[in-house]
Amino acid sequence: MNLPNLITLARLLSVPVAIWLVLSDEYAAAFWLFIAAGLSDAIDGFIARRFDQRSSLGALLDPAADKALLVSMYATLGIAGHLPNWLVILVIFRDVLIIGGFLLVTALAHPMRWEPLAISKLNTVLQIVLIALVLAQLGLGVANIGDSRAALIYAVAATTIVSGAAYLVRWARALAGMELGT
Repeated sequence: MNLPNLITLARLLSVPVAIWLVLSDEYAAAFWLFIAAGLSDAIDGFIARRFDQRSSLGALLDPAADKALLVSMYATLGIAGHLPNWLVILVIFRDVLIIGGFLLVTALAHPMRWEPLAISKLNTVLQIVLIALVLAQLGLGVANIGDSRAALIYAVAATTIVSGAAYLVRWARALAGMELGT
């Protein structure tokens, strides 16, 4: 267990706190915790690369912590009525689809490297921005930006659909390659 992994573990352990803060209407604290979690993600990655502290555990733990935070925040903000239910379902279903597809292909003895697609990275950034914006509006009194928020919701939805479809294509190609013996 090295420093980057400890930082990642702390981020993972912050997830239930973030959920509790939102459900307790403590949106300002939830916003700052969400920002701190984002900064910790950058810091642990920097330390791991800069001081050659990359590990197999970190390679699994870091994306798990990120997904746990994002999925939990979408579900919680949806339950609290601050995000549309259809968007929450779409975001969560895509992540389940991606994880399930990866596990299926890997279980069928076709090891794959986990490399996020460019559209998936864009989707993640938009998801983060939307959560931060919603929490900032609720907790910090940031002015409601109406149409921009709606546009961001639809941008998250569009990139979620496109990235989910791109991963489906990736898994289908991997499975087809297995059947063809390539």
